Amino acid sequence: MLKIENLHATVGDTEILKGLSLTINAGEIHAIMGPNGAGKSTLAYALGGRPGYDVTAGSASFDGQDLLDMDPHERAAAGIFLGFQYPVEIPGVSNLQFLRESLNVQRKARGEEALNGAEFIKLAKEKAALLKMDMDMLKRAVNVGFSGGEKKRNEMVQMGILDPKLAILDETDSGLDIDALRTVGSGINSIMRKPDKAVLLITHYQRLLEEVKPDFVHVLANGRIVKTGGPELALQLENEGYEAIAEAA
Repeated sequence: MLKIENLHATVGDTEILKGLSLTINAGEIHAIMGPNGAGKSTLAYALGGRPGYDVTAGSASFDGQDLLDMDPHERAAAGIFLGFQYPVEIPGVSNLQFLRESLNVQRKARGEEALNGAEFIKLAKEKAALLKMDMDMLKRAVNVGFSGGEKKRNEMVQMGILDPKLAILDETDSGLDIDALRTVGSGINSIMRKPDKAVLLITHYQRLLEEVKPDFVHVLANGRIVKTGGPELALQLENEGYEAIAEAA
């Protein structure tokens, strides 16, 4: 589904990714862990096409298409969802309005019929229920006045409605208490743990991976993946720290 080869990326004049390679197949959940400054968020933003994150070498393909040759909205329509560490607020725009427009624009780009109002409300209620959100919250402006946990749950509702093939989730567990973590983890599993979908989870900590069990765990250090293993690698990181694992690799 996603194949990254020797990816180099810069932010400003600083090279952050320094030859990263990774393959994610349909049906797989991959976790990337690493210290601050290792390049985890840069990888997410480069794959999502965020301006200012410039790929200088290497390649990335998604479902056989050149990902790096696509604009951000084309990547989204192709089935990529990027979850932010700090979801933004959009004053004056309701969640329902934002999500219906986003979904129907993507459906149009794929040659699909737009959902009418009744169809969309039914879908929104279904996905909101997975994340224990009521419809009153979806009528509010996007993330305005939301707590950190509410923003993350709202983002997962967005993911459920847009129904991507690949979810790239950048520190989705940041700022979540235990109950919110379980709710978000359950939502990710319900929406994305399917044979035709894949997830790239970026996290610092083992706790999210107790809720969303990864098939592979990768250690990212100094712009490269330096070690890959199964779920047990996350436990090793928790016990030994990043530095010890990176040096051993």
